[in-house]
Amino acid sequence: MFLNKVILIGNLTRDPELKSLPTGMKVCSFSIATNRVWKDKNGARQEAADYHNVVVFGRQAETVAQYMKKGSSILVEGRMQTRSWDDKTSGEKKYRTEVIADRTQFGPKSGGSTGGGAPSVSKEASAKSGEVESIDYPEEDINPEDIPF
Repeated sequence: MFLNKVILIGNLTRDPELKSLPTGMKVCSFSIATNRVWKDKNGARQEAADYHNVVVFGRQAETVAQYMKKGSSILVEGRMQTRSWDDKTSGEKKYRTEVIADRTQFGPKSGGSTGGGAPSVSKEASAKSGEVESIDYPEEDINPEDIPF
């Protein structure tokens, strides 16, 4: 059995570039940075960043190009693919490894947004009204028999 599956969570290193194929299908390319942290044999904390080229097609390509920008957080799920071509100027063979995204999911917005669909109150609005940010929980308990699964 063979498996080619990639799941990455990182931040865009540049604004996405949207292009169209001759067929009219949209293609969006961007790169993301991921980081890893470990301790070396002396116990010192080490950190390194890795950079990944990502390509997404179709409606998702349009959505990524519209809503994402440099620094945005994103989850990418897809497969690895390496393509090659002959460089016209030098004549040598060039290679590029990319993640072909099947699915993308936007991460939390930078700037303190709560994400996850939870309502948020801006710090300015809560400061003006003198309210403290809080979540209103229901008074009654949840009955497990009411859950449909």
